[in-house]
Parts: sequence; structure tokens; C-alpha cells
Amino acid sequence: MQRIILFIVFAFLGSHLNAQAVSETDAPFNIKTVTFTQNTNNVYPFFRLGEPFQFSFDDLYGNEEDYYFTVTHYNYNWTPSDLAKAEYLSGIDNQRIQDYENSFNTLQLYSHYRLNFPNNFCHITKSGNYLISIYNSTRDLIFSKRFVVYEELVDVPMQIKRSRIVADNKKMHNVEFSIKSQNILFQNPMQNVKVILFQNGKWNNCIVNVKPQFTIGNDLIFKYNKETQFFAGNEYLYFDNKEIRAATNSISKVDSNSGLYNTFLYTNSPRKNKGYTFFPDVNGNFQPRNLTAQNSDVEADYTWVYFSLFAPEYQANSNIYITGMFNNNALTSENKMEYNTEKGIFQKAILIKQGFNNYNYTLIDSKHNIDNENAIDGNYYETENNYTALVYYRANGDRYDRVIGKGDTNSTNITN
Repeated sequence: MQRIILFIVFAFLGSHLNAQAVSETDAPFNIKTVTFTQNTNNVYPFFRLGEPFQFSFDDLYGNEEDYYFTVTHYNYNWTPSDLAKAEYLSGIDNQRIQDYENSFNTLQLYSHYRLNFPNNFCHITKSGNYLISIYNSTRDLIFSKRFVVYEELVDVPMQIKRSRIVADNKKMHNVEFSIKSQNILFQNPMQNVKVILFQNGKWNNCIVNVKPQFTIGNDLIFKYNKETQFFAGNEYLYFDNKEIRAATNSISKVDSNSGLYNTFLYTNSPRKNKGYTFFPDVNGNFQPRNLTAQNSDVEADYTWVYFSLFAPEYQANSNIYITGMFNNNALTSENKMEYNTEKGIFQKAILIKQGFNNYNYTLIDSKHNIDNENAIDGNYYETENNYTALVYYRANGDRYDRVIGKGDTNSTNITN
């Protein structure tokens, strides 16, 4: 009997030690415009427990495919949590998405799918990290996307400051913040409290596992010099084709020779070493919109958008990607620029839903890491960015990582 108990214990520990962190599964070519929304606006995927939000996407096959969804809870580090599904979901998932409709009056046929939370099948009852996974009728995984549900148990005042390191002073943003609570008496905060910092809601450059620097009573203080610094980047570029047939100050010409609309953007050039220029943006966000439509969800068309970058200082084998919220900042072959040796420019065509879109050029190094230090458009402390802090807490004896608060700030009011 004792051997059986020991075997079970070691098997349990082994399964946790070998648990692998989950990552998102990128959507295939036919799945576009994957986004979370609130009040019809695209938002970063951080939601207060109990508040409604919507998940939506388009299927370019337009054949009204049956899609099913699951929602899975994860620990702070994206390893599977110990909670049973019934502990974090009221109701059941693995249900067919029933809210969908086909495009109307568009050259590109597509089906638009919507999934509300809470919905008739289930609602989320615990805070934490979540992964929504979409399956087809044969239960093959099509794609998945992360989101976070948080509680409001702590206040997280934040402030953006210029780097205290002289070499970084003109190109970095330093995030300072504290955690204050009248509801929680923190147990061993240096071990049980963890924070993730986000710049413009992006997962690919977030700062993880930020521990309190020191405490004052029950207040947790974070005033690091280097550990909470982000490269400031530059303002996003944009194009707006809500009137899909019209050229604008960012669109050089439009045609429909291929059967779909083709939108050719003016060629960009690197903005690093040119000094900061105020260039209003929406920090990577996008908004599908057809100027003459009543419902842009299904009346906005898709167009091939042709990006080009004249950057002779970069070699033909440089890894440059076009990124923004419109493509989930995905570093995939679909978004990777190709070098045209005849014209001496980087080029890429991406099929994008019409509307207002922010984008930037992301440089990847030989280890497939984002090379923020050598960013194509440079790093300027004047750049306006949104910053978010998510506070995770697991009290002694708890079985999962709660997200007990969220802080937001902007670098507009940066100080020294």
C-alpha cells in the first residue's frame, strides 16, 4: 500500500515538473481578423471578471463551417492549472458557435463568426490565464488565442519614466508602479506575487515574473532601473481604406485586376536616426470599416495590401515582418517580407479587411527573437505607448494563480 501511495505521489509531481507551457496556435490562411471586442471596439484581451466581451473571426471559405470552442484555464506561466473545468466554468464548453452570418456585397466571400462571453452555454467564474481554442467539425484544432480575466482586489498606480541609465535615456521607457490593497493581506509577497508588464497589449515583448522590489506595510513597490524597461519604439504607421476604391495620403493606387481589390501603399523607409516626429496612432489597433455600409462586420471587403520598404542598410536575408493587431503580431511566413533584388526593396502582400489599420516593421534576429534595440523605425522616448500591468497572486494553500488586479498608464506624461 505504501509503495502504491509513493508511486501516485511521484507520478503527480512528475506530471507537474514536466508540464509544458502552452502557446497560441496561429490561424491558417483562411481565418482572418481574429479579435476580442467590447462595445464594437477591438481591445487588448484583458477582461474584468463578469464583464461581457466578444470573440470574433472571419472564415474566407465562406461555407458556413461548423466551429466549436473550448476554454481552458492556465497558471501564471501558461502551464495547465490544477482546476477542473467545472471549477472555472459555469456550464459547458465544446459547443458549436451558433452566431454567424455570411458577407454581403463583397468581392471576397467570407463567413463572420461571433462568440459572446458570457453566453448561453457557459460563463467564466475564476480569474486567471485562459486559452480559447477553435475546432472544426472533425475536432481538428484550427487556432487558439490567449486572454486574461482579472479581479479588482488591488489598486495598481503606474507611472512611465525615462531610463535612469544615461545610454538608454533617449530610447527606453521605464515602468514604475506599486500594488495597494485593503482587501488582501499579502502572504510572502516576494514569492506569491508576480507581475506581467505589457506594451500596447503585445505578448511577444512582455516582461514576465516581475517581483516586488520592497514593501512598505502591505504596499508592494516596484522601482527598478532595468528590469521594467521597454524599448520605446516609434509611432505606428497606418493606412485607411474605408473607401476601398480611393487613393489617400498613404495609398498610392487601387485596382481590382485580380478579382479582389489591390491596395498599393506608398513605399516606406526606416525612420531610425531621423529624430522623432509626432505621428498620431492607435498603438497598433485596427477597426474594420466600410464607409458606405451599415454593418462593417459583414459588409467590409478584403483587399490585398501591398507593403514595400526601401531599406538598403538591411541585407536581402534580413528577417522583417509586418505586424499589428490586425494579424495578432504573428511572426509567420504570411507576414514576412521578401526582398525584390530588381527593385532593391522589401515587399509583401497581405490580405486584410478594409478599414483603419496600424502596422509596423518588426526586425527578427538570427535566433528568431525580436530585435527591438535595432528597430527599423528607431526608439524614441517621446513615443506614445500604452502600458498594462497584470498582478498574479497565489496565497499559501491556493490551487491556482488568481489575477487580482490590473493597472494601465500611458507614456504621454512621461517624466524624468
